[in-house]
Amino acid sequence: MRQPLIIGLGRSGSGLHVRALRTARAAAPDLWDGPIVAVDPRPGAGGPGADGVARTRTLDQARPLLTPDTTVAHVCTPPDTRPAVIADLAARGFRDLVVEKPLAADAAQLAAVERLREDHDLRITVVAPWPAGELARRLRRLIATGQHGRLLRIEAAQHKPRFQRSLRPGDGHPTAFEVEVPHSLGLVLDLAGPATVTGARLTDLRCGETVRPHMGSARIDLRHTSGVHTRIVSDLAAPVRERSVTLFLEHGTVVAHFPLAADDDHAQLVTGERRDVFRDDALAAFMTRAYDRYATVAPHHPSWKSGFDLHADVVRLLDTAKTRCGAHRGEEESPRAAV
Repeated sequence: MRQPLIIGLGRSGSGLHVRALRTARAAAPDLWDGPIVAVDPRPGAGGPGADGVARTRTLDQARPLLTPDTTVAHVCTPPDTRPAVIADLAARGFRDLVVEKPLAADAAQLAAVERLREDHDLRITVVAPWPAGELARRLRRLIATGQHGRLLRIEAAQHKPRFQRSLRPGDGHPTAFEVEVPHSLGLVLDLAGPATVTGARLTDLRCGETVRPHMGSARIDLRHTSGVHTRIVSDLAAPVRERSVTLFLEHGTVVAHFPLAADDDHAQLVTGERRDVFRDDALAAFMTRAYDRYATVAPHHPSWKSGFDLHADVVRLLDTAKTRCGAHRGEEESPRAAV
């Protein structure tokens, strides 16, 4: 049995990973063994969501509570910390990692993560709950059966107000591309195959006189090798939440609405005048699948590399989009007064 180690008790670590792990084990008691151990140097990190978690301040403090060979380390720190955190874990003998999306902040950091994976024989699973859920399974089946004809175009929308976190110093997300877009980008690559970037746009986040460069909205246009065209849009200044993917097929349109928050895990699939509503805790399903794979799939099985490569492609596409928008690391990224 595996034991979870959470690196970072922020929103993703405490609010998502810990909850999903507990939900997954409630359905499959032998999935992992406790306690959940966490590392976060901040006093009081995690809040009520981390109740019952064995909290430590450093990886050295956590190490006596764990056996690296049977531990799954969850990297829940900001994207620009990936290489350093993964290197630290690898140096201490941890080989099985669940890494929050995106896998890296840019192509240079991706190359560093790729070297770490190869040098230390790491099995890295990138958090991708959407493809693991029931809604995505129904979309794949709908495309495969061809009941509505060939897939022509995909439009994905991921909107939510994110002012408080984006304007906080040390947010760790360089642009709006890293926040929500990786969810839908991974899904559309799964549905329509490899792609290249044909267009991209970023805007600043504005609140009164305060501006956070590149953290307002993001748009990325893709052309898949299958001939499908995709547009993904994400607005972090939107007044309402939306997580939807629309498939335009030869003989109809299908709209998939993904759950908006952890407090209601229902998805909706609209096909013509028919609307199906069903529970779809995709993150818990993702955790179940990930832990099953660590327990049953051999370390050098080719599926580990193919899974990694898909998410490496996500980073490369995002990096290309940022290049088009002139938003690479080193440019001004902290909040500033509007001029």
